[in-house]
Amino acid sequence: MSSITNQSTSSLVQELQTLRDFVRWALTNFNQNHLYYGHGTDNAWDEALHLVLGSLHLPWDTDERLLDARLTHQERENLIRLIKQRCENRTPLPYLLGESWFAGLPFKVDARVLIPRSPIAELILNCFEPWFDETQPPAKILDLCTGSGCIGIACAYAFPTAEVTLSDISQDALEVAKENISRHHLGQRVTALASNLFAALEVDEKFDLIVSNPPYVDPQDLATMPEEYHQEPELALAAGEDGLDLVRIILAQARQHLNDGGLLVVEVGNSETHLEALFPQVPFLWVEFESEAGGVFVLTAEQLDEYQADFNAALTNI
Repeated sequence: MSSITNQSTSSLVQELQTLRDFVRWALTNFNQNHLYYGHGTDNAWDEALHLVLGSLHLPWDTDERLLDARLTHQERENLIRLIKQRCENRTPLPYLLGESWFAGLPFKVDARVLIPRSPIAELILNCFEPWFDETQPPAKILDLCTGSGCIGIACAYAFPTAEVTLSDISQDALEVAKENISRHHLGQRVTALASNLFAALEVDEKFDLIVSNPPYVDPQDLATMPEEYHQEPELALAAGEDGLDLVRIILAQARQHLNDGGLLVVEVGNSETHLEALFPQVPFLWVEFESEAGGVFVLTAEQLDEYQADFNAALTNI
């Protein structure tokens, strides 16, 4: 790995003047340091542009004429600091900016939560068609392992009459989720609950839609993840030898909290192969996304009923 330029900050502040200067300098250093891009961008150019514009609270599609605008001394010092942090510490871009976008919405993020990137966003933007429609939208939604709250809050936008519960075992994550509830002015319909999966729910509390992006990374995948991912909370990633420790519990207990006709949507990422091997008899519907992402399954309440004995057996064998 190349180290970032040894020039002093004071020297760089004098030499770099415009947005264009900083985009170019960031691009050079990103390429020299062989960064990994997977938290909102997938290449050095977009990463550099988003960092520079985001630090100045400018939209990513800012008029190109602004690229030649000169920055203030304080703005230049801040940008140099952020670019050095990105290269030297491998800090993911959303953590540097304190913000990430999901389903077209901005969310506060920091090192207490996983950075939003779930393909479930596509399902939300399509209002979970064909399982729900305008005539019968879900009235109650549970976002299990909510992290920043992005999935549940985006669902609240997709279904303007729904009540949404955001659940997480991490108090730190819930603090971030609560900030995002306030940011989106959804306090009347969205609540945050400290819970180990379903444990803190009322016994008879039921939902029409349970959606979850739980920890699902197995040790092999965790060990080979780029350094950027290791700055995210391990609690939000690791889930046992096959990545399915939490998914087993979700499958065994979800039906108790799902209304008849309800839907369970869970992301398991690369652990899809482990899940198929564990339950070869279960007809998981794997969602096909336009983005070509995968690893998200859908089961109906009735399917959970049909295979409840299998899910219970897998849970007792942990």
